Amino acid sequence: MESQLSEIASELLNKVRQKYLESDFNGLHLFGEFVVPQIITASIELLEAGLVEVVSSQDFLNIHIRPWHSRRTVQAQIDELTELDPNDYGVCLYPTELAMKHGPLPERFENAPFLTAMARGKATLQPAYFSADVLETYRNDARYRFDMSDFGINLGISDEAYEDDEEPEKDKVSLLHLGFAYDFREAKQQDSKTPRLQDSKTQIIRRVVAFYGDLDDLTPDHQLRWASYQVPAEGVEPHPVWYGSQMGHWPDGMGPFARLSQELGYLNELFERIWGQPLLRTTELPEDLGWTLRSDQREWDHFVHQLDKVLSENFMHSAFDAAGVPKKNDTSQHPFGTNIRFLELMTMNHVTQEQAEWAVKPLKAVRTARQAPAHAVRTNLTDHTLVRKQMDLLRDVNEALINIRQWLSSHPKNKDWEEHWPDAKDYFL
Repeated sequence: MESQLSEIASELLNKVRQKYLESDFNGLHLFGEFVVPQIITASIELLEAGLVEVVSSQDFLNIHIRPWHSRRTVQAQIDELTELDPNDYGVCLYPTELAMKHGPLPERFENAPFLTAMARGKATLQPAYFSADVLETYRNDARYRFDMSDFGINLGISDEAYEDDEEPEKDKVSLLHLGFAYDFREAKQQDSKTPRLQDSKTQIIRRVVAFYGDLDDLTPDHQLRWASYQVPAEGVEPHPVWYGSQMGHWPDGMGPFARLSQELGYLNELFERIWGQPLLRTTELPEDLGWTLRSDQREWDHFVHQLDKVLSENFMHSAFDAAGVPKKNDTSQHPFGTNIRFLELMTMNHVTQEQAEWAVKPLKAVRTARQAPAHAVRTNLTDHTLVRKQMDLLRDVNEALINIRQWLSSHPKNKDWEEHWPDAKDYFL
């Protein structure tokens, strides 16, 4: 195809390639004196041959990076070139993957698969997907900061490790815009037959998503490691809140861990306004309470252990004492646990037995799941339904906490209390 190009188009293509490879994958800027009929004609020839694409302010505010492959038709790009004025800011020409498919690359691209992918024409904000356990090494390595939210992850070498001359340079890496993505294909297929999502035992697969323009900054050793965990993009959907935030949009809701933290804060505040002291020891979630990264029993056991720390284990008996809740009854040989005392608190205060039992059921489920590994030697088995199980349990816990909060907020001492973000959308994943 290139052999059929005119001489000026061939020369222009070489300049586009050279600019792209010798910079941080920037485009060739057409503006001012470069906006002449010969160059415009050559650019159109390359566009029609599928060898370049145009990035202008219609595509992205900063035309000097290519966020994604052009979403405009070739004709629309041609029209923009023909209307270009030397006094305009101009446009940038980028080589396509077809233009960069063959040909030698400089030595710096060796053993760096994502740097090579960018050199071969990937776009800066083009997503790549990975098995979630790619994160385990960073989560478990004390040299790295590992911050997980409902929708994504920031990880990076700590300041101490970065400044330590004895630490290998190859491990001094950071990735600050990682997100979660999900493969719902099997779940969607089954859920068309199973009306209630939580009744299905099919898989939801959690993936990690990163942009090629971030991955290419990793050291070659870490690029090779990430490449070994890469999975096909087919059927995988980035979380909409994460992706929206990367595109500059405010979130329209919160995930289950943010909801859990918020509801714990509400419970503490509302309880203290009524009975004069907080209900919970802490409203802060443990740093390692988050999504499981591997579908196995050990990950699940750790999750429910951490979750119970902010639920049953977090309630203070002194708070129930202040509310006048009995420590035991005439038929019990042992003092009540916190979940039973919570149930008693509700039934003492205009909540039916059935409603109170419904509210504490998820808390008891977490407690029971947490106690199981403490009283048995367990084999670390793979469980491919774990993503769904975790989603369902968190949804049930949060639903119970929301209802308990609504009950507490109805107390006369809380009549002026207001929820901070009442119209927030709840994301179960």
